[in-house]
Amino acid sequence: MDTSTSLANHFLIAMPELASSFFAQTVSYICEHNDEGAMGFVINRPMDISISDLFDQIDIKHLPAFSNCNQQVLSGGPVEPERGFVLHTGSPSWGTSMPVTSEISVTTSFDILEAIGNNKGPEQFLLALGYAGWGAGQLDNEILENSWLSSPANNELLFSNDCEDCWQQAAKLIGIDLQHLHNQAGHA
Repeated sequence: MDTSTSLANHFLIAMPELASSFFAQTVSYICEHNDEGAMGFVINRPMDISISDLFDQIDIKHLPAFSNCNQQVLSGGPVEPERGFVLHTGSPSWGTSMPVTSEISVTTSFDILEAIGNNKGPEQFLLALGYAGWGAGQLDNEILENSWLSSPANNELLFSNDCEDCWQQAAKLIGIDLQHLHNQAGHA
């Protein structure tokens, strides 16, 4: 796969056909897409736990009311749901940060969590448990089967934390109103 066909730094927008799956009405941010497969995070599936509550559960020392303490932790995908990931802006200056673009990186580093809890973290971030993963050719096949729309990502929507409206907003980036799409195929 050449880099011009990679969906890294794109949104995957679930089509209505995925209504009965984990990915129903989701938007996923793709971090890596190559011949070996794809990896990303669902950005609009909030869990019933705030970052502050998570930090308390895993004993991360933090300020009593740090910024973003009420931000919800996201269910990033069905793969390794017990593992935490931080998608963030800024240079990859944390322990295990890997760049997605020149502006966005992903890390599993513990030091970024401590920095967030003490208002020294990245300007924009989201914290997800688990990730979405596809094997070699799997995502490409799902796109050919019309399971997904794709759109270039933008940081405003990526880090907006507006989980309720994200699915519709991501589709609007490419001029599509999802309310006009149906999950049944017709025949002429």
